[in-house]
Amino acid sequence: MPGVGIIEVLQRIRTGRERISLDRKHIERVIETSHSDTAPALSRIAASWRRSIFKHGLDPGEHRAPERVEETALNARRAEMEQFLQVAAPKLDLLFGLVGNSGCAVLLTDAGGVVLDQRCADGDAEVFKSWGLWQGADWSEAAEGTNGIGTCIAENRRLIIHRDEHFLARNTGMSCMDAPIYGADGTIVAALDVSSARADQTEAFNRLIAATVAQTARQIEADNFRASFPGARIIFADSDDSDAAMLLAVDQDDIVVGATRGARKAFGLGSSGPLAPLPASDIFGRGDGPSGFEKAERAAVIRALTRAGGNVSQAARALGVGRATLYRRMNRLGINESAD
Repeated sequence: MPGVGIIEVLQRIRTGRERISLDRKHIERVIETSHSDTAPALSRIAASWRRSIFKHGLDPGEHRAPERVEETALNARRAEMEQFLQVAAPKLDLLFGLVGNSGCAVLLTDAGGVVLDQRCADGDAEVFKSWGLWQGADWSEAAEGTNGIGTCIAENRRLIIHRDEHFLARNTGMSCMDAPIYGADGTIVAALDVSSARADQTEAFNRLIAATVAQTARQIEADNFRASFPGARIIFADSDDSDAAMLLAVDQDDIVVGATRGARKAFGLGSSGPLAPLPASDIFGRGDGPSGFEKAERAAVIRALTRAGGNVSQAARALGVGRATLYRRMNRLGINESAD
């Protein structure tokens, strides 16, 4: 039926012209906003657009394929983060189980914005590959301009980049929801991303996904922290900051040997890098910290005593501390002493 073929061709031409028109408007808006004296100071998106042009030298009208690292380099990056990837994999599976049926892909990158692992439905694979949402793709802000992964890492925060908030015109069909993941030393080690290329994806739906992404990022951060201190006692604290994993690692001598970024911030332990030796009791006794630490310690001591039938020596062994240390803790926490 020749008529059907002609209609299809005309429709494709019309769609292509509309796409070109939309791209041109987006490019003009990005350039105008980036050169504004006030917009970058008032809008984080505008500030990122400005960085993309003036810092990274990018053109919003570029239509090149997304940059990819070579296979050897990708394998090296994955090998360097092998333990982290193993820890994160189950959480990626769970997240994809929640969002995969809605046409979304789940991606995990390193701190440089290179995709190390991803999840997507088989039927969507070619689409996401064509968008560059695949292992080895470089989504740093320097490579792609404003985008969920790169801007999340550059600005050190969770965010949503919805469609025409992207810098490159060719990326404006996507919505990206991202959260940073911090390593045991307090620095960013990865970014967790959920991306969708659906035209009907709403900003309200994006916000729901973004909350799930942030929660999953915290879970991965906490699991990775525990894996980084296999011989330590891990203490959890309640916190008003729902975006932070609040964990401390304490060794057999009751010295703090590790702290998540949230705990570092709450207790003034330095934002990143090695921790100076510090007795856990110095932190637990501070009145300006979250009360959850003291609650967690008291609960742990009571549980140990209960399991030991009140035998302090046995409870101390179970907690990995000395008998005298446990008695001091019990006195400080207001737990009645009981003889062996």
